[in-house]
Amino acid sequence: MTDQNDDEEGSDAFLKCFGKQLKLFRKRAGLTQAELGGRIGYSLDQVASAERGRRIPQPELIDGADRELDAGGVLSAMKEEVARASYPPFFRDAARMEADAVELHAYDTHVLNGLLQTEEYARALFTMQRPLLDEETIDERLAARMARHDIFQRRPAPTLSFVIEEPVLQRPLGGIPVQRGQLEHLLLIGQKRNVEIQVMPCDREDNAGVDGPFKLLTHRDGDQVAYMETQGRSTTATGREEVRSIAARHGIIRAQALTPRESLAFIEKRLGEL
Repeated sequence: MTDQNDDEEGSDAFLKCFGKQLKLFRKRAGLTQAELGGRIGYSLDQVASAERGRRIPQPELIDGADRELDAGGVLSAMKEEVARASYPPFFRDAARMEADAVELHAYDTHVLNGLLQTEEYARALFTMQRPLLDEETIDERLAARMARHDIFQRRPAPTLSFVIEEPVLQRPLGGIPVQRGQLEHLLLIGQKRNVEIQVMPCDREDNAGVDGPFKLLTHRDGDQVAYMETQGRSTTATGREEVRSIAARHGIIRAQALTPRESLAFIEKRLGEL
């Protein structure tokens, strides 16, 4: 497991490097920070903070700067890595693995997987974290989480499956309108050919997932890893026997859950009850 201080230092160094690149392109274009900000819809302070590596710039700021400064895609190419700096240190390695995965299988027990969350649902989760996060951090982490949804547009499309415990669908986190929008979103995502969503109902007398949530990620080279997190800490299992054991458990969990078709009907019924 990567040391958290090393992650934070590496992230800070990358943001400063990106800021220097942004400044070089701006000066080459003969623009002041205020002029660049005015062209792309951001304040002088936001541009200055990005150049100094003090603030994680929004994807729209990066794309706008790349376009206005004629950077030829150099700045936009760093957008994903900049977004990862918004993640909590314990998740940064997992974000890289997720971005490279050709298969991702997740089992979730308390909240929906980040890849399935609507913006409103995700914001509600960030807002209720303790200790409380400041608004700027919430905005940064929200942008990073939404950027992860690019996985659904990737070509070739990765194979994605999600098993969700029934109580996750029952919790009105953020309020009933947020819950309703989230369930509608699940129904849309579940229609994608490369995505399977399954629900583990509460009435199951046998549940192989009692040890908690996890993800299985398969890389292009065929290697598979298991990722687990709780209380701001994460563990990545790479040993063949340990991963094989978790993968076998995942297979049993999927067999015990409702089928994808039954699960979408279950979600639709739950939506109709709200």
